[in-house]
Amino acid sequence: MRRLFISLLLLILPAFSQTKHPFTFEDMMKLKRVGEPVPSPDGKWVLFSAVDVDLASNKKTPHIWIVPLAGGKERMLIADQDGDRPRWAPDGKRFAFLSTKEGGSQVWIAEFDGAAGKVMLVHKLTLIATEASGELWSPDDGYVLFTSDVYPECDGKPLAEVECNARKLKEIGESKVNAMIFDRLLYRHWNAYKAGKRTHIFVVPVSRVVEVNGATASLTPPNELARDGSTPRDLTPGDYDSPVFSLGGQDNYAFSPDGQEICYTSNHDKVEATSTNNDLWIVPVNVGTGASPVQAKNITPDNPASDSTPLYSPDGKYIAYRAQQRPGYESDRFRLMLYDRKTGERKNLTESFDSWVGTYIWGPDSKRIFLAAEDAGESPIWWVDKDGNSAERNRVWKMVEWFNDDLAITRDGKSLLFTRMSVSRPNEIFRVEVSEQSLNHGTVGDVRNDHDYSHALTHVNDATFSDVAMAPLDPVRFWFPGAFGDKVQGFLVKPPNFDASKKYPLKFIVHGGPEVPMGDLWSYRWNAELFAASGYVVIMINFHGSPGYGQKFIDAINGDWGGAPFEDLMKGLDYAEKTYPFIDKDRECALGASYGGYMANWILGHTDRFKCIVSHDGMFNTYSAWGTTEELWFNNWEFKGTPYTNPEMYEKWNPRNFAKNFKTPTLVIHSQLDYRLDVSEGFQLFTTLQTMGVPSKMLYFPDEGHWILKPQNSQLWYKTVNDWVDQWTKK
Repeated sequence: MRRLFISLLLLILPAFSQTKHPFTFEDMMKLKRVGEPVPSPDGKWVLFSAVDVDLASNKKTPHIWIVPLAGGKERMLIADQDGDRPRWAPDGKRFAFLSTKEGGSQVWIAEFDGAAGKVMLVHKLTLIATEASGELWSPDDGYVLFTSDVYPECDGKPLAEVECNARKLKEIGESKVNAMIFDRLLYRHWNAYKAGKRTHIFVVPVSRVVEVNGATASLTPPNELARDGSTPRDLTPGDYDSPVFSLGGQDNYAFSPDGQEICYTSNHDKVEATSTNNDLWIVPVNVGTGASPVQAKNITPDNPASDSTPLYSPDGKYIAYRAQQRPGYESDRFRLMLYDRKTGERKNLTESFDSWVGTYIWGPDSKRIFLAAEDAGESPIWWVDKDGNSAERNRVWKMVEWFNDDLAITRDGKSLLFTRMSVSRPNEIFRVEVSEQSLNHGTVGDVRNDHDYSHALTHVNDATFSDVAMAPLDPVRFWFPGAFGDKVQGFLVKPPNFDASKKYPLKFIVHGGPEVPMGDLWSYRWNAELFAASGYVVIMINFHGSPGYGQKFIDAINGDWGGAPFEDLMKGLDYAEKTYPFIDKDRECALGASYGGYMANWILGHTDRFKCIVSHDGMFNTYSAWGTTEELWFNNWEFKGTPYTNPEMYEKWNPRNFAKNFKTPTLVIHSQLDYRLDVSEGFQLFTTLQTMGVPSKMLYFPDEGHWILKPQNSQLWYKTVNDWVDQWTKK
């Protein structure tokens, strides 16, 4: 009997050990955050960075990883130092990357053994006081490009310029006075004061490398004060940001295929805070050496709206780029344009394609361009040829899932690489084979299941997910008639261990932007799986203003912030309540950030249907929000003027004006370094709620901006938000 009991116990114990637990914040912090794929020139390897989060030390650290293109186990390539943004040298024997190993961000070079797939030696390339980022290796192997935030008054000879910037940084750091003087707008941006600096593009000759006692070694010192001609040279001097500010995505600069020219994006309008007029400029790489005193040339002077993200064709004949047509409107449709370098002719390749062109890449034969574009809560890959055949007729791949704007193609053009995410999994790298036959038939690859990651090229997070009970993988997609009778799309995420016979409380998530869509995507800041994990149904609506449904649908929100979007949200929730009986309509909470925070404030004054509200970084007072934001073009466009030229619009859509109706318990969240929507918006809302006796609480972060990024701050954010919702919705 005892032996039988032990045998049964041995059979049962593995089942207990394999029991999965609901997804937790700690699980989310264990996940590695995979960056863009970078295939080697010989097509054997793929470099990528992956960020590790250490919750205990409150740090995020990127490392360089590698995986065979043909498939195999990925591995960390440089374990003893941080590394980000790897970029191959043309010969594939070296790659550049960014590291903060010895202080601020600098460019480093790794010598690479392609046969063994190993790094042989790592050495620093730059040592510039203003730090280096955004590096690119020139196609002719002669230079590495990087960006740095410098003082434009230091423009001059290379050595003097570097010394001047170092001296100014030292003086400011040692000064007893911590003050700044402004004489124009855009003196701060996103989460930092510009403090008189401008982003410029530099190039530096690549250090010569020789073999010493069987190992390679650099012959030149790091490039800050070296006097052997290897000092970084500023290719974009002047009191302008060149390239322009960006929160991520494709680079706003590129090398020509011969390495002799760069094209970059810069805005030279007098009042940058009200302008979206980014132009493309070209400049020779050897400018400033005495050989070429040529000034930079604007190649898009006729377009008063944005031109950005240039990319040369591999044959050097064209520059592709993205363009908008309406000045001052950051959410105008992004078109794919082609500039003929010989004739100067500009051609629109996607005029009939009513979607935003996202990240794109040239095929190696210079005949096709592959691109990402939103489509009804998804982001498939498309292609268009350089002669302008419609991307609508030449779809590369329609995937019913979301993926990041990270595209790459091998030099032989046979493999397309991209990162892919879904509501249930963060980024992994995928590979599909490309051929003329498959392209001509309009499809590439085999997507057996939207949420099947078994055929991914990387699997860095499989171990973490093996122990987690996630919500049902595929979010429920539903359509309903919204404002103007238009079809509007919503998404529903069920809790883990879902039982349709039960009633569940609801978290109603309102997305920000407002021209940013929700869909089958992963987010570390507003994670649908984590919100659902504690027994909630999560609903998200792509209301008017969301991309992926045509530009007319996006434009509908202009001047109508509390109109059609609010109607869509309420009708979408009505539809869900009637269609899905497992939703407990008496236990619902509305949550939103940025525009979603504005809408949370608008909801607060226009309906009592919710048991609670969470308003993160929301606009409470349209007048004060206009006076304290940095990107004035946004408010000027969305409210069709300024508070002085169109006060009726600011009055009409001002949440403050409906404060007398505030009754719903509200959690207010705002951060000191948020310059898109100043922290005073949160303080005003909290003060109003408190003086009116509305149950309320405020979570304030002195060290965060528009997004909550520090791991322990994020932990507190999720706990505070979920505790607040539980307090008002759990029986």
